[in-house]
Amino acid sequence: MAPWRPIAIVPGAAFNAASSLVVPFAILFALGGVRAYERRWVFNLLFGLIVTSMLIGLIQFSGVDLRNPLLNGDARQVSGLFANRNHFALFMAMGCAIAPVWAFPAGRSPGWRLPVLGGLLVLFLLTILASGSRAGLLLGGIGLLLGALLIWPRAQRELRRYPRWVLPVGSVLLILAFVAASFAAGRAASIDRLFETDQLQDMRTRALPTVLLMIQTYFPVGSGFGGFDPVFRIHEPFGLLKTTYFNHAHNDLLEIILDGGLPATLLLVAGLGWWCHTTLRALRAPRFGGGAIPPLLGSSLLLLLFVASLFDYPARTPIMMAVFVIAATWLASGDNLSTRSTLPDAPQQL
Repeated sequence: MAPWRPIAIVPGAAFNAASSLVVPFAILFALGGVRAYERRWVFNLLFGLIVTSMLIGLIQFSGVDLRNPLLNGDARQVSGLFANRNHFALFMAMGCAIAPVWAFPAGRSPGWRLPVLGGLLVLFLLTILASGSRAGLLLGGIGLLLGALLIWPRAQRELRRYPRWVLPVGSVLLILAFVAASFAAGRAASIDRLFETDQLQDMRTRALPTVLLMIQTYFPVGSGFGGFDPVFRIHEPFGLLKTTYFNHAHNDLLEIILDGGLPATLLLVAGLGWWCHTTLRALRAPRFGGGAIPPLLGSSLLLLLFVASLFDYPARTPIMMAVFVIAATWLASGDNLSTRSTLPDAPQQL
């Protein structure tokens, strides 16, 4: 009789993948103890982190050689706090969605935040261009659209005091000026790479049939989380052999099905179904009902993560894990984020 074997083909990698969940669970527990008046702090901290990463990217864009010992990326690459340019571009696209909500706070006039919003959006787009992420161009466009939709009712009321042509003309001129300056400096890497052959993108396309065959082979149990690299080497055809290794499927939805089999597939479908249902419920509710941060913003950030997961693996990084939990919490909070916390608002005697 054959001995019992682990479900995961690479048990050590599965244990490491399970250990990485300490980040989202820690964020979830921390948010459970946040009081109503502290919830805006979470929004401001996330937005500040995005702006900080953007500033680091701009410093890299200027040619300064920033070497972070905690990152294994190329020091010449514009990637902010990330080692992966696509993850950095996704973070900037999230900034494009969050910045309008920051500039149009509930119940108050934007004031000085309105011109700052225009500058931030241009800088977010510039860093996406400089990052060299072609996927970032798509994500940045989606982020801008989502951000505009989120604040459109408020923006309409605020912009009535200005001529209609001021905002679109000014925005277009600023964007064209920055893109032209980027081309002149030879640093618009994202657009340049649109016309170049990308070996990684070519590898993703060529490896897709192998990934699909692996899913068929290991379904319904799955190959185990965290072990894509060694498992792929077992099935890698000679035509795909090269000096570097293929670390992920670069389609996280497919990799989840490969790793977790039927149970993970059911959880994935349930999660996507919950997102659709809760988003539709938020759309039917009164927009921006009294809360500092609308649930539709959380849904927008999740949408960006889902789209990015179709050609990369952003949710496997600690920062994106934290953003995922924060966005899901915002979406689940309903129309008003001032719902009661698990902690009392005032000291109570036992």
